[in-house]
Amino acid sequence: MKADMRIAAMIVMGAAGLLAASPAMAQGKASPADVAAGKKAFMKCMACHATTAGAPAKVGPTLFGVVGKAAASQPGYRYSAALAGAKLTWNNANLDKWLARPMTMVPGTAMAFAGVSDAAERKAIIAYLSTLK
Repeated sequence: MKADMRIAAMIVMGAAGLLAASPAMAQGKASPADVAAGKKAFMKCMACHATTAGAPAKVGPTLFGVVGKAAASQPGYRYSAALAGAKLTWNNANLDKWLARPMTMVPGTAMAFAGVSDAAERKAIIAYLSTLK
């Protein structure tokens, strides 16, 4: 009987958690856990990309405020002709494709990065990038 009550309590708690999260998910907002996981996953990107406003470019452009911007639009950074000609906006869908396989999405890009194969990790990185405003 106690086991049944524990299971019922876990189901109720799980449903309450989903209901609490649903407004944020409906608005496309990331959970704090996704942002934290994305910040951790982004550590591998830090060698090439800065994340603070006004930071100078490294090997790659600064990614502060990148979500919602046109690709190849940061002043002072020299982009590949392929990326400059791609006419992309960095929305969640395009960032997901880019992070999965940059060279497949934009053949001829200068970004020499194989990509992130794990969809959950890409989602978390995008959640983190979305906070850089």
